Amino acid sequence: MKGFKKSGTCFLLILICTNLLAQTYPQDYFRSPLNIPMQLVANFGELRPNHWHMGLDIRTQHRVNLPVYAAADGYIARISVEPEGFGQAVYINHPNGYTTVYGHLNAFFPALAQYVKDQQYQQQSWKISLNIPPTMFPVKKGDVIALSGSTGGSQGPHVHFEIRDTKTDKCLNPLLFNFPVPDAVSPSLLRLAIYDRSKSTYDQTPHLFALKKSGTTYALASPAIVKTGAKKISFAIGAVDRFTGYTNPNGIYSAKVLCDDVATSEFKLNNIDYDETRYLNAQIDYKSKYHGGPYVQHISPLPGEESSVYTTDADNGIISLGDETVHTINIEVKDAAQNTSRLQFKIQYDSTLSKPAEADTAEKLTPNMVNVFEKPGFELFTTDKTIYDTIAINYSQSAQPSANAISDKYTFCNAAIPVQDSITVRIKPSTNIPPEAKDRIIIKGMAGEKTYVEKATWQGDWIWAKFRQFGNYQAFIDNEPPTINAPGYGDVIDLRKSKHIVLVPKDNFGEIKSFRAELDGQWLLFTNDKGLVYIYTFDDHFTSGTHQLKVTVQDVAGNTTVKLWKVRR
Repeated sequence: MKGFKKSGTCFLLILICTNLLAQTYPQDYFRSPLNIPMQLVANFGELRPNHWHMGLDIRTQHRVNLPVYAAADGYIARISVEPEGFGQAVYINHPNGYTTVYGHLNAFFPALAQYVKDQQYQQQSWKISLNIPPTMFPVKKGDVIALSGSTGGSQGPHVHFEIRDTKTDKCLNPLLFNFPVPDAVSPSLLRLAIYDRSKSTYDQTPHLFALKKSGTTYALASPAIVKTGAKKISFAIGAVDRFTGYTNPNGIYSAKVLCDDVATSEFKLNNIDYDETRYLNAQIDYKSKYHGGPYVQHISPLPGEESSVYTTDADNGIISLGDETVHTINIEVKDAAQNTSRLQFKIQYDSTLSKPAEADTAEKLTPNMVNVFEKPGFELFTTDKTIYDTIAINYSQSAQPSANAISDKYTFCNAAIPVQDSITVRIKPSTNIPPEAKDRIIIKGMAGEKTYVEKATWQGDWIWAKFRQFGNYQAFIDNEPPTINAPGYGDVIDLRKSKHIVLVPKDNFGEIKSFRAELDGQWLLFTNDKGLVYIYTFDDHFTSGTHQLKVTVQDVAGNTTVKLWKVRR
């Protein structure tokens, strides 16, 4: 996003307009969703794997089942239940044009819980997303809507709370709405990174500088003047924020670079769409972090970065130093309460440090373009929104005679290079495929220690699948059905002393596509929180007596296992 000009006056006008825009958010309109002091374990914009944190994580004092309250008058417009993400969540639309979201809940209030359960049985799906008519569940500010928990992608008890623009569904920084979260602490600046922007950020290791602090002002620990052989540079900052009385590190709100008192680039994490939250992978030095380095955030965008968080000058925030004069750099880092920390240092281009460009004949992927890579037996395609910066292709092919493998293993770049949009991988099997196995082909992607399995689609003599990771790819015949444990022992399994049925399906490639349970031919509601196990809690859908329990499990390739048990309750 362009916005800065080579003019301090113009930048000042932009800053004033931005501050006025922030002040239009209603102050003190929303209450805290809990009746305990509002203490945060995570804030808006905090750095997370593959996304910015899009709301506030509110502490529940290590407890679950605390009452969760409507933040303002409105109506329940949507609920969602899913194994990861928010787990069980409530969405409330408010008459002022905002939506509040409450995630990781243990339970909905009784009338809503019954409605959701009825819909789950009607749709025969535990995972569900429901749009609810405005007149069905109106709420007043302070009404109990749920109980807090740790469902979904939560690692511990808390309430995830968001404020969204109802029309656009864009997430807004809740700390701009004047919640009672004391914050008189300026961000802590930890390190500075400098990049040579005449080449890809993925083709270099940034120069990291330690920082020293005096009050809220920071300087480089050394040297007095940074000398560089790069004519075009940009900066990244390692910084965290803290709230008054707490030591846990949180994300910063904004960072801005000024060269000789002229603003060149700024990012501000005040509103983000879920469609763009993966662009966090372009804001951080992803490669450095992947290899065990610290978080640093680019203050100038990468070429393929298209989120709304950046404002730059006409040079996209890249600073030119070719004149060999000394330039003064100021970096301002703020939190949402506008507490500010400043870093100032001097930098100078030194031609004696400049290295002549080396001949580079490597094939490359280019941002903002559709890229096509073709080799015998292997092809890879990107969209024009897949990559953030130029990537030198690293490709290899190796024989991997794994069980049921029908291709060699192909390596394309590695998991240290992030992608935004999906990539299409095409493989030509190196063996003849029996006709009965052609519908049981998967492509396994391996990115570092993580494995991803996708059902392959035939296209002539080739197969293809989409991934969102670079790494290794290999095709397999998968004709092995999943397994699943029995809920007990004996010809008639006695469940009369049990409160739950717990089933754990497993697959040789580690991916279960679907699970279905029926009692005497009627669908039965098994929960699957965190995607680990399937649990049924006895209710009036499972009456006393002897019944037939049928469970059907299918893997990604389409292999299906059906188990029948006689059970007594």
